[in-house]
Formats: sequence, structure tokens, C-alpha cells
Amino acid sequence: MYKYFPHTEADIKAMLERIGVQKLDDLYAEVPESVRLKRDYDLPCAMSEMEVRAFFKKLGQENKQLTCFAGAGVYDHYTPAVVPQIVNRSEFLTSYTPYQAEISQGTLHYIFEFQSMMAELTGMDISNASLYDGTTATAEAVLMAAAAAKKANRVLVSETVDPKILAVVHTYAHFHGIEIDTIKANDGATDRADLEAKLAAGGVAGVVVQQPNYYGIVEDYAGFADAAHAAKALLIMNCVAADLAVLRTPGEWGADVAVGDGQSLGLPMSFGGPYVGYMCCREKLMRKMPGRIVGMTKDSRGQRAFALTLQAREQHIRREKATSNICSNESLMALFATVYMSIMGRQGLKEAAELSYAGAHYLMDRLVATGRFKPAFSRPFFNEFCVRYAGDVDELQRRFTANGIMGGVKVAPDTIMFAVTEKRTKEEIDKLIETI
Repeated sequence: MYKYFPHTEADIKAMLERIGVQKLDDLYAEVPESVRLKRDYDLPCAMSEMEVRAFFKKLGQENKQLTCFAGAGVYDHYTPAVVPQIVNRSEFLTSYTPYQAEISQGTLHYIFEFQSMMAELTGMDISNASLYDGTTATAEAVLMAAAAAKKANRVLVSETVDPKILAVVHTYAHFHGIEIDTIKANDGATDRADLEAKLAAGGVAGVVVQQPNYYGIVEDYAGFADAAHAAKALLIMNCVAADLAVLRTPGEWGADVAVGDGQSLGLPMSFGGPYVGYMCCREKLMRKMPGRIVGMTKDSRGQRAFALTLQAREQHIRREKATSNICSNESLMALFATVYMSIMGRQGLKEAAELSYAGAHYLMDRLVATGRFKPAFSRPFFNEFCVRYAGDVDELQRRFTANGIMGGVKVAPDTIMFAVTEKRTKEEIDKLIETI
């Protein structure tokens, strides 16, 4: 009856006697009879491997593949074919945790490389081994700012930060007694005057901004770090990782903490995840940073080796004083991003970003030329932008879908946000315009 159970009838009888019941059904005595299944499971007949593959192939063909012009935090970048092949190598794709250094050198090695690459990409001193995603990484940075402050428990978040990120920040802050206040936006960018006024009121532990911001605008954050530091607050910047190949880095802006999502580093969109969050900071904040850090050392034979370092494991031994709600990292996704960055190199990342920029500006020009769209903001953008549409946005997007196009994200009743990556061709952009 239980052909896949490793226990014998004698084993089962002994265990039941130990816990004081007569038979297995007694374990479910508290489950009402009315909700118990009295018949056999409605399962299909067994299939061979070929039949299973054919079944799922047919099922998968029911998915409608759309040409993606949507972004809002998730971007359709190209992944070189060699990346998943390297990711699948056994020395990297291992089930062993980094705590077992002697048998997880491959895991520790790529995490070290991930940290090194992210620190360089963001212009910061140090990186942790990754976090769940960009939203939770930002929320963790807010907790980090509050922990680093002496008597401040208020964090300012720009209105131009992605609403999804802001929602998660509010959730984290609520249960840690941190007050969240928003900085007003002016023409789609953070209002400098409102920031300075709220800093002057005192009690601010941190300031959170985004680059490019939610609307795709590349903001000018000159002086923001000085203003925050003068008020004894940390400047936290959430950035799209791939865009930092050409944009000014958080380190160059004077930020104290850089966070964001690494999905743009070649990770497939995958219907919403899993992705990988990154967090980098100044050296003085290293011991306030949540999560683990991998360091490079030498073993007893003088050979290069990797091990977890600065890891108090406080998440396990004194949880109420932990610096983080998270004690695990998205290691597989960090591996994916690391291999992608190593394959693309500096020049490849830069070229992909430049192609995305050029495609987005070409699409904007074509949309405006139709006479039915106008820019929502008069500010510079990178590969994502907002336009106001003189018509029914919902009907337009239905038309896009019917023609095999995922036509942007509706951010207001009359406003659509489009994103373009290096995967979008001129022919695909022209088809979108023809659909309009």
C-alpha cells in the first residue's frame, strides 16, 4: 500500500506505539470526516518519458509569447547561451552550504567574485553575498540606516522610487518602529527643496532614492549626499544593476549604501522570479550590513582558498538583535549574474546598455511623431520612459497583445511606460508603431 515508504510494517507499528496511537488513520482524527477524500485521486495514467515531454511541450505551446516592451523593474535582456552551461557545472551548482568551506569552494569562489564585481559596478567598498531581491534589499538598507543612527528613526523615501519597493519598505519599517516619510517629486524627479526641508526638521536616519527612477528618468543627485551627511543621515541608492555599466555609480554620487535588483544582469524574466538582490556599502558600515560576506585567504598549504568572514551568525544565536531578517542569499541567481558579467565583460555590458538607450530614444521619437503621444516628463531618460496617450490606454494595450506585443506598463489613466533593451530590434519597434 505504501510502496515508496522505506519503513517496514514492524517499523510503522513501533512508531505508532511510541506515540500512543493504533493506526495511521488515527493521526488525522481531528480532521472532520466531511472534508476527507473518500475516493481515489483523479490522476492520469502513467506515461513514459517521451510522453511526458510531449505533454508538457504541448502545454507550453498554449503560452502566448509576446515581444516585451515592458519594464518597471524587470527587463528582457539577452542571456548568452554559454551562461547556463557554466552555471550547471558541478563545482558551482552544489547543494552544500557555504558554511562547509572544505567542500564548497566552488560556491564560495563565485560568491566572492559576485561581491567583487558588484562592488566595482556600484563604485562601493564592499558587497555582501546577495539578498532575495531588489525590494527587500532596499528595505534591509532602511533597517541598516536606522541601526547605524544614534537617535533617529525616520527615513525619507523619494516619491520617484518604485511603488513596489516603497510598499515593502513600509512593511519592514512598520514592525521595526521606523517612520517613513516621502520626498515630493517635481516633473518626475526628486524635489531637492523638499528633501532639504525634511532633513532640517531632524531625526532622519536615511534617505532613499532610485537611479534611474521608477519613471526611467536619470536624476541629478549632485549634493544629495552632502545634504544627507550634514543631517547625520545615510544616502541609500537603489539602481538597476546593468545600467551602472554606463551611468554614474552610487559611489561617485557619494552614496553610503547601494542596493537594487540584479535581474538585469542576464537573468530571465521567468514570470516574476526568482531574482537576486545586491547590497554594497562603505567600509565603515561593513559590520552593519546584513547577510554573509565571503573572503579570500590561504590554506595550510599556501593555496588560495575562500571562507565566510565577518559572519557572527547572529541570525542564529541572538535573533532579537540580528542586523537582518534574512540569513540566506539567492546563491544560484548570484552565480547566474556572476557568469553573465564575466562573459559580457566591461565592453559587453556597456554595449548592451548603449543599444538599450538608443532603442528607447528611437521608440520615443517614433511615438511622438504619430501625434498621439507626448512625453510625460521633460527630463533625460535611459532605456525606459513615460508617454501620455491621447486615447484609451486599455484598448491600445489590448491591441498590442492581439498583435503579439507586450506594450508597456500603464502607470496612470493616460500614461504608459515603455522599456527597450538590446533585444528589441528596429523591426519590432516599427511593428509596435504600425499597430498604433
